[in-house]
Amino acid sequence: MTATTELHCSFAEIFARNEKVLSFEFFPPKKEARLHETFTLIESLKKCRPHYMSVTYGAGGGTKDLTQRIVSYINNTLHVPAVAHLTCIGHSLQEIDFVLQELKREGINKILALRGDPPQSHPAGTPLASAFTNAEQLTRHISREKGFSIAVAGYPETHKDAPSAAADIDYLKRKVDAGAELIITQLFFEAEIFFKFLERVHAARISVPVIPGIMPISTISQLQRFTNMCGASIPPQLHAALNSFERSPADLEQFGIEYATELCQKLLSGGAPGIHLYTLNKTHQVMPIVSSLDIGRAA
Repeated sequence: MTATTELHCSFAEIFARNEKVLSFEFFPPKKEARLHETFTLIESLKKCRPHYMSVTYGAGGGTKDLTQRIVSYINNTLHVPAVAHLTCIGHSLQEIDFVLQELKREGINKILALRGDPPQSHPAGTPLASAFTNAEQLTRHISREKGFSIAVAGYPETHKDAPSAAADIDYLKRKVDAGAELIITQLFFEAEIFFKFLERVHAARISVPVIPGIMPISTISQLQRFTNMCGASIPPQLHAALNSFERSPADLEQFGIEYATELCQKLLSGGAPGIHLYTLNKTHQVMPIVSSLDIGRAA
């Protein structure tokens, strides 16, 4: 398979051709002036040979232009398959279709379809005009466009807006039925949480790959911010361990590497089809984790 062909593989093809898949997630910088710094960081992580790299999309599409520039750089300069996040809250149909056409023009055929959140500047409790109100509708629309391979998010500990765990799985199935080929999970910190989620997924007759999303712990404040946003739990034993590193940031980062590595190893040995690392735009934690896992594209 040539490099060009590999860039345009669907998610289904990537997971069919590889026993274990490695992927990274990045976010665009807040300021365009730091874009080159982000490019340098991403290029350095290319050495880990990920099967694809994804780039987030700010609340209300706040970083959509930078997202497109970064996925184009990944795909067309680094020649690593790129995945563009796309949210629908606050976007008209014309705006969404414009983004899709721009991605096609850049040769990007993989999208992570998400509902998204309103920008922080939007008044709380005020509806935001949108063509679609959820990821199922967005996924269905993208699948009708043809030529795109779509991933969606899964929540091992249930989405905060879901009325129940069963309703959340039912909604996940609707997203897959709408055209998704892959489920990427929200972060979590115990392997058993993922495997119990997988049991519910399989019981619902969802057959697409489910790849666990893992975030290396780097600071306690950052951990608390992310878990509050997505509803992930911190196991008591992890919470106790973190308290012991409160005055030693360097030791905490090393602990974060070791904890994430052990978690990834448990997931892979338990049958997970790969690992999706939330890099938080850092290299010093990601590289030692990957080097311990023996995972990545063939050289």
